[in-house]
Amino acid sequence: MRLLISTICLVILNACEQKNSIQPDAVIKQANTTISKEDAIEQPPAPILFAPGIASINTGPTTVAELLAFARSLIGTPYRYASTDPSVGFDCSGFITYVFNHFHIAVPRSSVDFTNIEKEIKLADAKPGDLILFTGTDSTIRVVGHMGIMISKENDEHYFIHSTSGKANGVTISTLSKYYLSRFVKVIRIFPENDH
Repeated sequence: MRLLISTICLVILNACEQKNSIQPDAVIKQANTTISKEDAIEQPPAPILFAPGIASINTGPTTVAELLAFARSLIGTPYRYASTDPSVGFDCSGFITYVFNHFHIAVPRSSVDFTNIEKEIKLADAKPGDLILFTGTDSTIRVVGHMGIMISKENDEHYFIHSTSGKANGVTISTLSKYYLSRFVKVIRIFPENDH
């Protein structure tokens, strides 16, 4: 009798496992990113926690060029509120968290928590790798609610990479247009190499 019950249990468990299993190809087809196979990203770990009360970010040996190359590899990843998972999308600070955590750099998880991090610099002095902070969509509320990474300055135009819920709806490169200037809060320097 015990043998019969054991056999029935094994048959039921096996059937349940087969029914609930997901084939790797199905997972790959569900991912909506532009990351190349060479830069394939595994399921992201929990964000590296940033200790409260710390006012600086330790970038270690990571260079601005490395960070920006990785950030650009994520262009086209969709917007997803409160997410740091590239397989479903990023919100603005989720994108920043994911990019920095890729290099084992701890950063705050929410954009408002960057308000008092590092040192503020003038917009005119912004360099690639600096972080640019904006208000949320209501620019009359002067609290940080959006952010991006500066990537270049060409013909007096600043460009930054970010994850937006706007028209581009995901990770994209934007110019510091009148719209973003109206929401501009400040630029903060993260990488010591930008001080030279």
